[in-house]
Amino acid sequence: MTRTLATAWAGGVLYPLAMVLLLGGAPRASGAVQSVGALLAASLLAGLLRRMPLLALTMTLLGASAVVVIPLRDTRVSLAGAYQGEFLSFLAVDLVLGFIVATRTRRASTGAVVVSLTAQLLLIGGFAHGDNLTVNSVITLLATAACCMVGLLIRERREHTLALRAQEVAKAVTAERLEIARELHDMIAHSVGIIAIQAGVGNRVIQTQPAEAREALRVIEETSRETLSSLRRTLVALRQAEPEPAASGNATLAPAPGLTDIERLAAATADAGVRVDVRFSGERRPLPADIELCAYRIVQEALTNVVRHAGTGHCRVTVDHRDEELSVEVVDDGRGVTENGSAHGFGLVGMRERVDLLHGHLSAGPRPGGGFRVVARLPLPKPVGAPGEAR
Repeated sequence: MTRTLATAWAGGVLYPLAMVLLLGGAPRASGAVQSVGALLAASLLAGLLRRMPLLALTMTLLGASAVVVIPLRDTRVSLAGAYQGEFLSFLAVDLVLGFIVATRTRRASTGAVVVSLTAQLLLIGGFAHGDNLTVNSVITLLATAACCMVGLLIRERREHTLALRAQEVAKAVTAERLEIARELHDMIAHSVGIIAIQAGVGNRVIQTQPAEAREALRVIEETSRETLSSLRRTLVALRQAEPEPAASGNATLAPAPGLTDIERLAAATADAGVRVDVRFSGERRPLPADIELCAYRIVQEALTNVVRHAGTGHCRVTVDHRDEELSVEVVDDGRGVTENGSAHGFGLVGMRERVDLLHGHLSAGPRPGGGFRVVARLPLPKPVGAPGEAR
């Protein structure tokens, strides 16, 4: 940063020295030669232009004006000769104007354009005559307009790029919030449902059946501890900007749940009073983590709905490993959709969002013979090294 600032100020000091040498060392040079020299000398202000564009514009404007005014003191230089290359000296001014229009506020850009254009037209009106006056004025206006239009196009493109980037960031934040909401819902809803049911059971039998009440409290304790552990791991993962070795065993991040955890989930659901019949079909094989997590969360949410809303003591979970897709089905023989539509809460919304992210298909609804049925079909990636088509 310090080196860049020093370079910018060095250019700002060298520019007037270069202009003095250019105008004082070659007083008889043609206007075109001096204008080209002034245009090249303006490149010394590139560093200053990025930090203090208005100061760079002022210096460039003074330098270009000097190229026009100073040679006229020499009577041996004709007015027309001095004005042959005047436009090149002001081209640097117009380029600086374009940069200001592209990078600074509209108020600052408008003021810079008005001041610069007024100064150029006054110089043309004071030193040009006849045909030179009209031609020089028209060319000055066209050059200024062209550079300002380029600056406006660059500004609009940059603003459009920033708007698109802001939209992408907003979409990413929204997607992340939805993912966190789904994870928290799926993680907590099932456990809280089991805790609520077991608490009700314990409350009803605590006086008459102490052993059953004690078992209910045990299930509540185990479920609560597991839920708190899962929440702690999730919060640690969210707070870590980068994965780091955990300082304690409690903060160690466990792998995401998958199909192998469905039987454990069924056992926990059985503790809540709903017996789950788990069936696997097809060739069981390792699947991508996102597909296994999606399948697990769908089964978890479906079992939560069975426990909370179905009013039945039995359901069936079928996981079918097919060649091109994974099919997950949860069927119960309960009362299906209740009148208040409780089966259509955030759980089903989260299921559909998860399946859509994997380009799968989800169907959920009451069965014709009673009960409720949830079916998710998740497409599987082709295995690496799979045999191609016969040629």
